[in-house]
Amino acid sequence: MIFKKLQLKDYFPFLAESGANPTLDIYLPDEVMNRPDFKRPSMLICPGGGYAMCSPREAEPIALHLLPEGFNVFILWYTCAPAKFPTQIREVAAAMELIYKNAEEWKCDTDKISIMGFSAGGHLAGHYSTMFDCKEVRELFPESKAPNGAVLCYPVITATKGKCHQGSFQNLVGHYPLTEDEMRYFSLEYCVKENTPPAFIWHTAEDTCVPVYSSLAYATALSEHKIPFELKIFPHGTHGLATSDNQTVTSNERFCAYNHQWLSEAKKWLKYMNLA
Repeated sequence: MIFKKLQLKDYFPFLAESGANPTLDIYLPDEVMNRPDFKRPSMLICPGGGYAMCSPREAEPIALHLLPEGFNVFILWYTCAPAKFPTQIREVAAAMELIYKNAEEWKCDTDKISIMGFSAGGHLAGHYSTMFDCKEVRELFPESKAPNGAVLCYPVITATKGKCHQGSFQNLVGHYPLTEDEMRYFSLEYCVKENTPPAFIWHTAEDTCVPVYSSLAYATALSEHKIPFELKIFPHGTHGLATSDNQTVTSNERFCAYNHQWLSEAKKWLKYMNLA
C-alpha cells in the first residue's frame, strides 16, 4: 500500500489565506496483478466532530474497511472552528480536484468517486453533494464536480431549531439561531436537486445528539427528486458509533454488534450502484 499525506495549500495556495491548513491522507492499494489500465473506485472520507474537530475514530478505522474492497481512500482533515463556511466546502472541492488531476497516476476511476461523512462530516459530505456548484465553490473551482455517490453516517442534515445539532451550525456559521434564509441554505433537505448523487444513509433511532429526523428529512428530499437512496435506521445505539466495534467504541452492548453491519450494507450498496 502507498500512503501519502498532502497539504492542500501546497496545491491550492489560496486555501491558506485564512490560516487554514487542510490535509489529505491518501491510501492507495498496491497493484499486484500487473494491469496497467486497471482503475479503482475511490472514497473521500470526512470525519465528524461538530465542525470543532475531526475525529480520528471516523478516519483510518473506516479506511481499513474499504481498502480490502479495492478502494483508493482519501481522508480529508478539513479546517474547523473558528474557520467558518465556506472554508470547509471549498476544501472538499480542492480534494476532489486533486483526485481528478491525479486520477491517471493514482489509478482512480472517475466514474466511481464517492464521498462518505460522519455526523458533522456527514453534513459536509452532503453539503458538497448538494452544493458542489454553489457560488462559493465555483468562484475558486469553476469546474467543481459532484461525487458519484454519498454514504452519510448519522449525518447532521437540518438546521431547523429543535431538530438539529445546534453546535455544528454554531461552529460552521458562527452563530445560532440562524436567520430563515441561513436555515434553508444550510439545511440539506432544502438543497437537494436533480443532480444530487444517490446516497446510502444510516442512523440510530435513539440518537440524542443528532436526531434521526435529519436522515429522514434527507431521504424524503431525495425521494421527492427521484434520486436513488438506501436508508438504514437501527433501533438502538448512541451517536458516533463509527465502525461500531471495539476499534472505535468501548461499549459491549449488543446493539454495537448489530449496528456494525452498516459497513457490509454500505459496501453492498456501493457495489449495487456500480460505485465499487
